[in-house]
Parts: sequence; C-alpha cells; structure tokens
Amino acid sequence: MSRKVRTAIVGLGFGAEFIPIHQRHPHAELIAICQRSKDKLDQVGGAYGVERRYTSYADVLADREIDAVHINSPIPDHAAMSLAALEAGKHVMCTVPMATSVDDCRKIVELCDKTGLKYMMAETVVYAREFLFIKQMADAGELGRIQFVQASHQQDMDGWPNYWPGLPPMHYATHCVGPCLALERKDADEVSCFGSGRIREELIGIYGSPFAIETAHVRLRDSDVVARVIRSLFDTARQYRESFDVYGSKKSFEWQLCENEEPVIHTAKVPEPEIPKRVPVPDFAHLLPEPIRRFTTGGVYDADDHQHLSFTQGGGHGGSHPHLVHEFVTALVEGRDPYPNARQSANWTCTGLMAHESALKGGAILKLPEWSFSS
Repeated sequence: MSRKVRTAIVGLGFGAEFIPIHQRHPHAELIAICQRSKDKLDQVGGAYGVERRYTSYADVLADREIDAVHINSPIPDHAAMSLAALEAGKHVMCTVPMATSVDDCRKIVELCDKTGLKYMMAETVVYAREFLFIKQMADAGELGRIQFVQASHQQDMDGWPNYWPGLPPMHYATHCVGPCLALERKDADEVSCFGSGRIREELIGIYGSPFAIETAHVRLRDSDVVARVIRSLFDTARQYRESFDVYGSKKSFEWQLCENEEPVIHTAKVPEPEIPKRVPVPDFAHLLPEPIRRFTTGGVYDADDHQHLSFTQGGGHGGSHPHLVHEFVTALVEGRDPYPNARQSANWTCTGLMAHESALKGGAILKLPEWSFSS
C-alpha cells in the first residue's frame, strides 16, 4: 500500500481500547467505528473524536473507503463477520478465536486463498512482553535445544453472560495453544486430550461438555517437541492465569505463578541453589513506532485533551495491543502475511476445537487438517 491503512473497529467493548492505537499509528487511519447500541457508539465516538459511526455492520462493509476491519464481537459471530468482510473485499483482524467450528476455519482459509486478502487472529499472548522475552532468548540460542513447552489459561467465567456458561474449555484455547506453536513457528500436527473433573449439571447441558479441566498434548509438525496445554473455565479454584513455560537444554523459562510476581529462569550446570533466578521482563516498546509505544504499559490516555479515559487492558495483556495493531498494519503496508495468518490462525483454533473432540472420545489422537498447515 502506498497510503495509510484505513480501518474500521467493530465492537466497542474490548475493541474501544484499540481506538487510540489505530489513531496514533503512523501507517493507519481509523475512519469508522461500529456498535449496535447507538448510545454507546456516540459516547465512544465523541470521546475519541471519531466522526464516522455505524450501527450496522453491513454499512461498514459497504463503505468503499475502508480497507480493513478490526473485529471485536462476541465469539459466535467471529466466523460469519470475518467471512462477510472478506467477501466485501476487506482485510480482517479478528479477536480470538477464529471460529467455533473446524469447517468455518476452513472457509476463511479458502476465501483468503481465493481473494488474496489478509486475515490475522489477534492472539494477545504471542505479542505479550513475556513471550517476546522468551522468543528473544530462544532465537539467540540462550535456551539451547528446546525440549518441551507448556501453557495454561485458567479463568473463572461464572457470571459471564450470553454464550459463556458451560463453554467447553478447549473451545477458547488459543491463548495457550498459540505460544506453544509460535515459539519456533511450527504447526500443530496431532492432538490428544483428556477431560478431568465435572462442572455443575446446569452448565453441562448447554454444550454437552462435563469437564472442569481439559488437558491436551499436541505434537508439533516437523519437530520432536510435544506441547502440553491446560484450560479451565468453571468450578476450578485458580487465580486468572495465562502462562507459557519453555524447557531447554541450557536454560528454561517458567512464567510467573501468580500476578505481580516475576518469572523464573533455570540455568543448567550451575550449583543447585543457583539454578533458579527470578528475572524482570523488559518492556518491548522499542519495537514499535514512537507514537504508540505508550500503550504497552496501559495507564491513562488523553482522548481529546479534554476527557481522560481509563486505558489499562493493554498493560494487562502483557502490552500486546500495540504490537498486534503494528503487525497487522505493517503487513498490509508491506504486502505480506501478518502473523498469525489465516492458516496459522486456523491451526491454532482447530487444535483447541479438536482437543475437545478428543476429550469426548476418551483421548483419541486426532490429526489436524492438511489445509491448516502453513507449509
């Protein structure tokens, strides 16, 4: 692209936090926002100075000045909205997961292949400061040979509305699948999963899923590494945690066990008391254009020199939000695929969907579809 990427943000709950990032990115132009509630649309639009406002998604897609949509809608709408955008000639960045069925993931991949348009699933963990720190160590050879990776995403979703009650844990697994595959840019090849425990009967009937916790082993394609991922949503006592651990021949990294702690690096071949050391994780704002570096730490954003809005989630997601926007926008400007692209996003999403299917089948080993492989 020889000009700025003209974007519309769809969904202004979580999505509103990305508005100032798109506005400040030197290669982006936020020209529209979309929200079904007109009152909320006008409130957010007024606060951030966005003049073009839509209550209808169809009107967004009909706007020829919009190059790309950034979708932040409820999970069940992700696939349909992504497909509609691609059919309308728009590039897509969509919050996780890509879809709620393997077939819908396939449709998005095929439509991207057909149109040449770009799709990116906005997976926060693979752009969080902790992951960027691990990735930097791995790429520099500091970890030695990678021997095993594991990730967990545990959260108490009681009281959440709409589609959340009873949701199978692995149907929302990209936060723990993504980092396991992204470290060495590998695809998932096979998955086997077991369910453990039992949630309340009133929750089981909604999706037909009884498991309190689902634990999967994932064989990486073209690799001797196997990953373990753990996911829970209901009736399990645990502080919210998204984590990623890497075990190497020289050093290993273990994500902080609880919030407000520092992670641990274990070093091989040193005296036993010296093996573990807590380490501070640096900010990776230097990888970003200067105007959006501030958003890696959250804080308060001066929306229009008159109103101050709380802006803290970016810091809560490991400072990932500006990195996500930068990757998507830069990929479009440079004419390359963003990371993760459509196939990679499908592979990550299908790993979780098929893990739940495996759990229902008593741990059967299931092969990921060929069309989800990135190479």
